Parts: sequence; C-alpha cells; structure tokens
Amino acid sequence: MILVAGATGNVGGQVVRALAGTGSEVGALSRNQPQTPWPDGIRPVIGDLNEPDSLAGSLARVTSVFLLAGYRNEGDLLRRLADAGVERVVLLSANSAVHGDLENVVSRYHVLSEQRVRESGLGWTVLRPVSFMSNTLQWIPQLQKGDQVEEPFADVPVAVVDPVDIAAVAAQALLSPDHLGATYRLTGPQALYPADRARILSSVLERTIRFAAQEDDAARVALRERMEQPYIDAFFDFFRSGRYDEFTVSPVVPEVTGRPARTFEQWAGEHASAFAVEGSRRVQ
Repeated sequence: MILVAGATGNVGGQVVRALAGTGSEVGALSRNQPQTPWPDGIRPVIGDLNEPDSLAGSLARVTSVFLLAGYRNEGDLLRRLADAGVERVVLLSANSAVHGDLENVVSRYHVLSEQRVRESGLGWTVLRPVSFMSNTLQWIPQLQKGDQVEEPFADVPVAVVDPVDIAAVAAQALLSPDHLGATYRLTGPQALYPADRARILSSVLERTIRFAAQEDDAARVALRERMEQPYIDAFFDFFRSGRYDEFTVSPVVPEVTGRPARTFEQWAGEHASAFAVEGSRRVQ
C-alpha cells in the first residue's frame, strides 16, 4: 500500500488523485475523517504523523510513503516506517533547502527533514518545488473588496508550479524505484511576475484586475499580522537576498511525467470559480 500524508491538503490531495486508478492500494492519511468521499480504491487512514503512536496498526503492508517536511518526532517516525517494512519515502521539501541554511527558519525545517530522510536507511526521493500557483488564492479577499490586488516582491519573477504537477512527479516516485536517490527541483513552464499572473487571471475571469506592487516597508507591516518576525525575515531572504533561484525553468516535470508542465492559465481556468465575485467589472 502507498500511504499519502496530508491527504486533505493542497499537494497531498492531488497525490491521492494522481494515484487513483493506477491499480495500487492507496491510504489517504489525515487527522480527521474527510468530509467528502475519496475515489474508489482509496482507503481513508486516520492518524497524526506528529504522534507516531497514532499510526499503530496502520503501517501493515505499506511499501511507500509520501511525507511533508517538518513533523515532530521525525526520527522516531522514520524508524517506525523502516521497522514496518516501508521501502521508500517521497519527501515534499522546498526550493529553499538548496543552500542548507539553518539560520533561515523556513529553510531550516526543510533542510533537517531532508537530512533525516537521507539518513533513515529508507529509499528516498526529495521534491523541491518553487512557489505554488495556488498561492494566488490569497488574492481572493482583496478581489472580494475590489478589482485591485497588491503583492510584495513584484519585481521578482517566479516559475510558479501547479500542485497537480508536484503530485504527478510524486506519484511516479512512489510507484517506481527509478527515482530513488534523486532530488528534484520542480517548476512551472514559465517565470512570471505577480503582474503577469494578475493579467492572466484577469483574462481567464474576463474581469478587470489591476495589480499594484506592495513596497517592502508596507509588506513587513502587513506580514506582521500573519506571522512572527523570523518568518518575515525568511521571506525577505528568499526574495531579496538574490541567493534563491525561483525563476529558472526546470525540465523535471516533463521529463518525469511525459507531458508539459501545466501553465498558470490552465491553473487559473480550473480555479476560476474560487475567484467569482458578483458584480465584478468585466474586461472591456
């Protein structure tokens, strides 16, 4: 059986869907019973990887596991997986782990998770995606108030990646040993500025959307409402230090999946209903 952690999450849910219909038995792991049923052949598994004891009895016949980075008791969890006969782990890390920086609070937990997985004795594949296309959903509250969106770091292009593509690569690594020992940087097919995404979304929604760059000082103030200072510093490190390459397009998605990486226009079209606002102005 393939066990997928975070099965109700952004990427984990897509991994479950990518594995559905492959003929493999799939366990969709979540802390609570999902509100909507899974496709046929998907077995719901209730447990919390932060509490390895909660998995007692759930690891029988599990051969591969999709993991997210940053669980508590990660070393104990990996030992239990190995003792249960798990053969390989696919870890969802992040592009921010590339420098091994333990001072950056976000990079740190990805770096340490990668290290523990590599030292676990399990077969492993590490996925390092850049920023997700789905982060654009954070614009919804602004679009509910009007036709203008603001975002910081507007001068930084990012080859944003669709979680569907991350899941497609993860599924291949879970199903086949061909990807053991690989660390994959995952991107979309094109580097886009936030204004590019606003323009594409405007076209897809047939709605006038204006983009305004948020200045760094204003961004720091806004971010304080959502996160603690070390995390704010981490994001400014990502987008202002010049050390992190979020814009170079990687060939991994098409090489592994055998199809082109999905475009932001495709993503926007499939999520258009999430942005629907009554009374919005149409593009003229």
